[in-house]
Amino acid sequence: MFNTPILMTIAVLGGTGKEGKGLAYRWAKAGYRVLIGSRTAEKAQATAAELTNLLGGEATIEGIANLAAAQLADIVALAVPYTAHRETLEAVKEALKGKILIDVTVPLVPPKVTRVQMPAAGSAAQEAHEILGGEVQVTSAFQNISHEHLMQDGPVECDVLVTGTSKEARAETLKLVAATGLTGWDAGPIENSVVVEGMTSVLIGINRQYGSKSAGIRIIGVRAPAQQR
Repeated sequence: MFNTPILMTIAVLGGTGKEGKGLAYRWAKAGYRVLIGSRTAEKAQATAAELTNLLGGEATIEGIANLAAAQLADIVALAVPYTAHRETLEAVKEALKGKILIDVTVPLVPPKVTRVQMPAAGSAAQEAHEILGGEVQVTSAFQNISHEHLMQDGPVECDVLVTGTSKEARAETLKLVAATGLTGWDAGPIENSVVVEGMTSVLIGINRQYGSKSAGIRIIGVRAPAQQR
């Protein structure tokens, strides 16, 4: 079930939530060391124990507070509700310098979550870039993948669009997309994240109208890229 262990450490801030937990599950299964980050270490530890049990005790998953997770990680994924986006970024800003942040956040504004409502910066990822500054490379990915897909084993009929502040950062993120077993596409600069994030509200609306829980997107008409491992 597990690939050869990979030394890179990935922190998932907000890893106790549904999307964060699904990403942590996939990366741990692929052999990465995964740090579950949360505002409270105890909650993170409980999620880490749950995922370790799901993976038969063979994975390397730890639960710690967000700041400690960001400090120890090579790459950090942010999967918090939008209401906690700025606060979390400001709390870990110094720990992220020189690293890549994969922003999974979608700027949903309840109760009208089926309506696209973007922040003044243009998108959550662009907002993250403004907060963190030029010493952090920011990419945006995984917004259109449901946690139901991530927590199930087997192939997923959904692709991942990756935008970001540099081609190099997007390439590293695409490697982590491949590690989850999904097909990733370089979707260009961070400004394009507005389209990807906004699509989430459209997919939520489709789910509600048609009785689904896992609507997604797939790129057709072009040969799928080779695995980025």
